[in-house]
Amino acid sequence: MLFLSTLFLALLPLGALAGKHQDKSLRSRHANHARTLHVRNNTKTFVLQDMYTGQSFLNDWDFFSDPDPTHGSVNFQTKDQAIAKNLAFVQSDGTTVLAVDDTSALPPNSNRDSIRITSKKTYNGGLFIADFWAMPHGCSVWPAYWSVGPNWPSAGEIDVLEGVHNQPTNQYTLHTGPGCTLNSDNNRVSANAISSQCASSGDNNNGCAFIDTDTRSYGKPFNMIGGGVYAHLWNSEGIKMWHFARGEIPADINAKQPNPASWPTPAAFWSAKSCNMNGFHDHQLVIDTTLCGDFAGATYASAGCPGTCGGAVQNPANFRFAKWKINYIATYQ
Repeated sequence: MLFLSTLFLALLPLGALAGKHQDKSLRSRHANHARTLHVRNNTKTFVLQDMYTGQSFLNDWDFFSDPDPTHGSVNFQTKDQAIAKNLAFVQSDGTTVLAVDDTSALPPNSNRDSIRITSKKTYNGGLFIADFWAMPHGCSVWPAYWSVGPNWPSAGEIDVLEGVHNQPTNQYTLHTGPGCTLNSDNNRVSANAISSQCASSGDNNNGCAFIDTDTRSYGKPFNMIGGGVYAHLWNSEGIKMWHFARGEIPADINAKQPNPASWPTPAAFWSAKSCNMNGFHDHQLVIDTTLCGDFAGATYASAGCPGTCGGAVQNPANFRFAKWKINYIATYQ
């Protein structure tokens, strides 16, 4: 989005951000999993639990192929379809690519092939580190890396990386049931808070959100420097999120011995003092790219994009850069 300022971005409608939660398969698939107690981890050593990299994104994640719950102009592909169409593959260097179709010219009012994957494993807290070499961007494009629990919004939704079009910076958002508000508990954060009510519903999906101030946190500027790392820590104290540009990734992350206590100021923090962390449970990780829909469609004209959002979907040239290039996602407990 060609926004003139983060304030302008903050004024845009955010209601579509929670539309992803409507996926019925995510509501019930792991409803019977037992909850685990969130453990405080200030200086304790984190132990690597899962390392998703290369082929594991194709084997250990499910490909969602139902209609897009956020009403995007996409046909989400099955695993077999995605591989056959070269929309999901592993490069020779081990980087996993998840792409939007950028070869097919489409007639009006058509949907474009795209990818949405969901981790088979569920999580009840921990430290999550995602290393992206590149992310999708461009007019009509709406990418997101997030997690969600069953029975939205009661089990929560955590949006770590999300935006539309060519917006200047990343947005971090929580969606919850009643009784949760944004309160950083006087802890310093580097992003700007833009909404404080986390409780979401079909009538009010805004959630509570921060907008990053680092222009390297989203889109083309992110990709031009080889991407970077998004990390979030979810424990009994709350949820903290960080963004590290490629040249500024802490050495302990690269050594797979992460120590969040040594990291600089987080971009965003939601304190457990105003939001019950036990309300978040059985989350699956999700990576997807949709087009237009509830968020990107509603903001297309105000973003300075040409023509209409539906018209943009027809032209494959608009999706040359609509690709995730993923080095890894690591989970720690």
